[in-house]
Amino acid sequence: MEMSDSRIIRADRATVYAALLSPEVLKDCVPGAQEVTGTPEEGFEAVVVQKVGPVKATFKGGVTVSDLEPDTGLTLTGEGKGGAAGFAKGAAKVRLEDHAEGTLLTYEVEAKVGGKLAQLGSRVIDGFARKMADQFFTRFQEGIEGLAEPEEDPEAPPPEGEAPAKPGWLKRLRGG
Repeated sequence: MEMSDSRIIRADRATVYAALLSPEVLKDCVPGAQEVTGTPEEGFEAVVVQKVGPVKATFKGGVTVSDLEPDTGLTLTGEGKGGAAGFAKGAAKVRLEDHAEGTLLTYEVEAKVGGKLAQLGSRVIDGFARKMADQFFTRFQEGIEGLAEPEEDPEAPPPEGEAPAKPGWLKRLRGG
């Protein structure tokens, strides 16, 4: 199954590109991710728990980063094995362009499944893959744009009745 989409992220290309290479960002953005470790150079290892139709599985696998063009684009390729449930693999080609409101992020995703998952039928699998891609890029966009809001003094006490704000992953990524 193949799909593509784009979205405008209110941040500069360098920020968006750096976030795509962070295991912490990937863990926060991949639906069902329990663990993501590694580096862009060595690749990432991931554990993801997902339910597709009646099949729930823990997928363990890896993600490699290739076709790196700093601040312009990259390809994320992943494969996970879910035991008796089967396997899932896919790739996302991501391109970044300047836009009046920040960065235009365009992606093309190709996904394949096998084993019990493949028996669910293409309609279920295609819908699930679209939902996963949309959730990932929505979380990614929200995480980056959340940083773009005016920062408050971290030493100031929170407003009465509110919990202290936790620094977002992008702020930690930038060393803030």
